[in-house]
Amino acid sequence: MSTASAQETSNLKGKYHHGDLRQALIAASYDLVNAHGADAFSLADACRLANVSTAAPYRHFKDRDEILAEVTARGFEAMTAKAVEAVEAAGEGTLDGITAMGLAYIDFATAEEGVFRLMFGGAPALEDSEIVMEMGTNCFGYLIQQITAYCSAHGLEQDADAVAVKMWTFVHGASALLMDQKYEKVTPGLDVKRMIAEAVPLLMTKPG
Repeated sequence: MSTASAQETSNLKGKYHHGDLRQALIAASYDLVNAHGADAFSLADACRLANVSTAAPYRHFKDRDEILAEVTARGFEAMTAKAVEAVEAAGEGTLDGITAMGLAYIDFATAEEGVFRLMFGGAPALEDSEIVMEMGTNCFGYLIQQITAYCSAHGLEQDADAVAVKMWTFVHGASALLMDQKYEKVTPGLDVKRMIAEAVPLLMTKPG
């Protein structure tokens, strides 16, 4: 369970008469998905955690998928915020900044594993959600923006979208292998973050 989300859930309790019930349920659902995974998530559990009646969700959400879509969108929003924070610390439009984004992705995946798996679980009801599509596009768009800025600053004629796809594929794959502890079975002691840092400059280089 993320500390921020747990605190948010706590802070929202007792404020339902101010219209915060919806946010309290999303925060509770976020924590439950992180703790137990989306497959084990139930609206009843979210209601218990938020200390509301089991009828409460239906004032704001039509079903379980709709609240999970909000959790997914919040995951992309949180991932983007971590990426922005990492880039601002390391440098806008720089290799260090782009590398920091990759490392922030790894950190998010391992710290928010339940939500991360939900975000990329492939459920059609979630993928087709407008809020999920918007937040997901914004998240990926920020990577494209940083790659574009780097290429422009260094006179590189790269297809920023194509480079972003390659970089996402590499970092996402590394995150999945790390979460599933596959590296420990094949290459014990591998420094995954160092591997990411070494790979970013190569991915930014145009073949040939």
